[in-house]
Amino acid sequence: MEQLNEISKPKSYIGRKVPLLKNQPEVPSTSKIQQAVMKTEKGYKCFRCGNEDQRYFYSHPCAWCHSECTYCRKCINMGKMTTCTKLVVNEEDVILKEPISALAWSGELSPQQKEASNQVVSAIKNETNLLLWAVCGAGKTEMLFQGIETALQQGKNVCIATPRVDVVIELVHRFRQAFPTISIVALYGGSEEKWDGHRIVITTVHQLMSFRRAFHLLVIDEVDAFPYNIEKHLHWVANEARTVKGSTIQLTATPSVKQQQLALKGKIPNAMVPARFHRQPLPVPRFQWIGNWRNYMKKHEALPPALTNWITSHLPSKCPIFLFVPTIKESSLIEEYVRKLTPLTASVHSEDPERHEKVASFRKGEILVLVTTTILERGVTIVNSQIAVLGADEEIFTESALVQIAGRAGRHPQFAKGDVIYFHHGKSEEMVKARNQILLMNKLGFEKGWLDSK
Repeated sequence: MEQLNEISKPKSYIGRKVPLLKNQPEVPSTSKIQQAVMKTEKGYKCFRCGNEDQRYFYSHPCAWCHSECTYCRKCINMGKMTTCTKLVVNEEDVILKEPISALAWSGELSPQQKEASNQVVSAIKNETNLLLWAVCGAGKTEMLFQGIETALQQGKNVCIATPRVDVVIELVHRFRQAFPTISIVALYGGSEEKWDGHRIVITTVHQLMSFRRAFHLLVIDEVDAFPYNIEKHLHWVANEARTVKGSTIQLTATPSVKQQQLALKGKIPNAMVPARFHRQPLPVPRFQWIGNWRNYMKKHEALPPALTNWITSHLPSKCPIFLFVPTIKESSLIEEYVRKLTPLTASVHSEDPERHEKVASFRKGEILVLVTTTILERGVTIVNSQIAVLGADEEIFTESALVQIAGRAGRHPQFAKGDVIYFHHGKSEEMVKARNQILLMNKLGFEKGWLDSK
C-alpha cells in the first residue's frame, strides 16, 4: 500500500489506496487526491479505468471505511478500486525533459514510408493527431522512428501502447536496438520491469490506467484489435494518459469501416501506405467452398479432400503453412488429422503454454504446418508462408481478422506472392469485405505508383 507520506514529488502514475491522515504531507500542487470510484448523475464511475458500465460495480460492507463500499470489477485485476480508495493524480501535464538525440537505426525508408514518416514528424511537431493506415508488412514501426526521435529532441515523454503482450515484447527488442542509449521500459501483466521516469514506455493498453497526463506523444498500435476496439473505456484511459497538449498517433492495417470512410474522404488527418516496401501487390485471398467440414471430419476422421489437396500441394516445397481454425477445442483434433499428411505439425492457441517455443520451431522449419487460432493473426512474420483459413465464414473471422491473416503471406521481397485461401461453407459478408479491402489497397498502390507490377 502506497502511503501519501512516501510521495515527495508529482507522480505520473495513480497512487493506490491511501489513508487520509491528519499529519499527512501536502500533496504537490500539480497533483490532487481523487476518489477512485464516485457516484455521478449516470451512476458510478471508476476514475482509474473510466468504466461507467453499472454491471461492473458491486457494493459490500467495507472493513476499511466501516460502511457500505462500492468497487469496480472492470479493472480489479490491477488492484481493487473502491469508493474509499484515494488516487493521487497529476492535474497538469508532465514537464518537458532534457532534449536528447538517440536514433541509431541505419536502415532506409522507401519513398512511401518516407512520406508517411514525414507526416508523423509533422503531427508531433504541431502537436496534432494522426491515423497511420498502412497495410500489413508496410513497416509501420520503422515509419515511427524519426517521429519518436523528433519527440525526444523536444524533451517529450513517449509511450507506445499495444493490445497484446507478445507485441510489447517484440517492440521493446526493436526499439532498444534503434534507441540504444535511451531508457526504455516494458510494462505488461507479469513484467518484472517498473516505470521510473523512462523516456520511452512500451506497454499494453491496460497498463495506461497507471498514468495521468504523463506522455506528450502516445502511439496506439493496432487500434482495431481487441481489447481496444471493444472496451471503449480504454479510449478514456488513453486520453487521460496523454498530456492535454500533445499528439496521438493511431496505427492500423485494418481500420474500422468508419475510420476507412473518414480517411478516404480526407475528413481526418491520416497517412495512408497502401503498398509494402518491396513494391509487390498484397496477395489476394481465394475463396473455396468446402461444405460442412465438421460433419465430414466426424464421419471420416480425416480432413475434407479440398483442404487435404491444398496442404499436400505445398508440402513438397517445404514452405511453412499456417492453418487458421475457428476454435481452441478443434485445433488439437485438426492437428491430429494434419499429422496424417506430415508429422511436422503442431497446434497453438492462447491457452498453450508452449506456443512461443512452437512458433520458434515453425520459424526454423522444424514444423511445416502450424494449426492456429486467431492468436497468430497479427505480429508474426514467417518467410514464404502459405495461408489457409478453415471455416472462414464463421463469426470469429471478421474483416479485420481475415485481412490480418492474409497479411502473413508475401511479406518477404523474395517470396512476395504467397497463397491465401479461405475455405468456407458459404461466403460471408466479412470475407467479401476483407478481399475488397485488399483489392482497394492494391488499386491505390498502383495509382500512387508505389507498386511495380500486377
